[in-house]
Amino acid sequence: MAEIVQQRIEDRIPELEQLERVGLFTRKEVKAMVKKVSALEYKLHRRIISKEDFITYIQYEINVLELIKKRRSRIGYTFKREEIEFTIIHRINNVFRRATAKWKDDVQLWLSHIVFCKKWNTTTQLSKVFSSMLAIHPDKPAFWIMAAKWEMEDRTSSESARLLFLRALRFHPDNQKLYQEYFRMELMHAEKLRKEQKALEQAKMDLGQYEFSEEIMKAELARVIYKDAIQKIKGADFLLSFLAIARLFDFTKEMQEEILLDLQSLHADDPLTWDFMAKRELEAESLPSSEHESKQTKALEVGRREERCCAVYEEAVTAVPTEAMWLRYVTFCYERFKRKSNNEELKQKRREKALAVFQRAHESSLLAESLYKQWLQVLLAVGLMDTAVEVAIAAARRFSQSLDTWQSCLQVLVSVRSHDVPTLFEEALAHIKPKESLPLWLLRVEWTEETQSLEDTEAFFQKGLLSLVPAISVAMKEQYLDWCYRTGGVKKAKKVFTSLQESRPFSLAFFQKMIKIEKEQETCKMQNLREYYERALREFGSEEDNLWLDYIKEELNHPQGKPENCGKIHWRAMRVLQGERVESFIAKYTLSQTGHL
Repeated sequence: MAEIVQQRIEDRIPELEQLERVGLFTRKEVKAMVKKVSALEYKLHRRIISKEDFITYIQYEINVLELIKKRRSRIGYTFKREEIEFTIIHRINNVFRRATAKWKDDVQLWLSHIVFCKKWNTTTQLSKVFSSMLAIHPDKPAFWIMAAKWEMEDRTSSESARLLFLRALRFHPDNQKLYQEYFRMELMHAEKLRKEQKALEQAKMDLGQYEFSEEIMKAELARVIYKDAIQKIKGADFLLSFLAIARLFDFTKEMQEEILLDLQSLHADDPLTWDFMAKRELEAESLPSSEHESKQTKALEVGRREERCCAVYEEAVTAVPTEAMWLRYVTFCYERFKRKSNNEELKQKRREKALAVFQRAHESSLLAESLYKQWLQVLLAVGLMDTAVEVAIAAARRFSQSLDTWQSCLQVLVSVRSHDVPTLFEEALAHIKPKESLPLWLLRVEWTEETQSLEDTEAFFQKGLLSLVPAISVAMKEQYLDWCYRTGGVKKAKKVFTSLQESRPFSLAFFQKMIKIEKEQETCKMQNLREYYERALREFGSEEDNLWLDYIKEELNHPQGKPENCGKIHWRAMRVLQGERVESFIAKYTLSQTGHL
């Protein structure tokens, strides 16, 4: 091994001599480089090698290249690149080759080699890297696309790119991305040839010596790819992806029309087809407008376009009366409703259309669950409160197993302070699993506090406290304590806390709320705070390191506190806390002692 490393170092001598001779590095720096490189070389030639050693070696050499580049720029020296940079680049490529041969499955290693080759413009080497990578990873379409893109854009070799795509499609005959990128590449090639021909014609040069295939320039190859793709892969979204690519090129009008015809003939029952055809009306060309066209005229034009869109949607829901089709129609109307406009007439039309479409979809029992929430937003925005309540109840009863729908329903009823909340709350609990019903309880609490008497509110809280679901019981304790403090003051809050402090389960927030209430009093007693902290630590002392720290701070900062107790509290915390919490407590306690926390 030592002989090999020594040989590697000796191979560097001409390069190092040049670096010193031309003034890019000093003798001291060259000696440091030799020492560093020797250590790196020994690591690469050990019996058991690691990938990290190769990466470190490569990174060091790249850093040397970057440093040489900066020093050349600083001193203005541009010669001897073959003796210096080229040898380093060659050495890095060799190390990359060894690494990728050893760890063939490491995709990041291959990509790093490609990035390096591109940056330092080693075209020949990069071609070899792509060939080796594709031989080992033919199952990754992204690599084929990357290689073809490089051939097309960097090497301007459309033939090589075409061959790569054809090979890729043999491995991945059903890959959508490959077909899309192959289609795009052929259109780019056709556009390039058209531009070249146009430039030559403008220069009045003889075109006889140049070959411009009419079929390629008319994008016939792209059309063949498109036809083959839609035969193998079905779907309106896939077909529309070709249309989106074709629209990027101004010579593909005929192809675009052909794609549209295929869309309508092959996917006439697909909601996506109707959605696309309807939204095309928004992009339809209008009559030329003057610069001083009034806002009123523009609003009228927008309104007419939206009416044409809706006409297409109306035809769609008649031809394809499905939930998916109504989803497209309703979503379109809702999005137009949300758009801002200063024209009141246009806003009114959008509002009326949205509400009418929501209603029709609902009456057809084809309105998706997710759209009821949007419908309620529209109704509340326009002030139709009674209708919103009716829709909310209808949605909840139609999707009676959905927590989100019941939650939206109760939110609407709570916002309008409807008296139907208790009935619907009980109805919701009959359909929703108890473990999932906490959001409904919280909404009922909000409504009860705002609309009911103190006695009724007290009764509801007592019902919640007795719940067999731990999450509901815990949340009700927190809400009840807070409500008692707001309505009955600190005395009632203390009474409730005392009555509940042995009624498990608890949450830390329950105790923290009581501590906060005590601290808000003008005569905050440390004795009470100790009681609350001790009670909280009994429940959560093994898990909450911050609770111990807060207790210590309270003893230090409170006028009635006893700093001498801090040591005992610290000792207890160290005994009670478990696992990583001990380390966290020690770190935070140390920071607080030094004034950094």
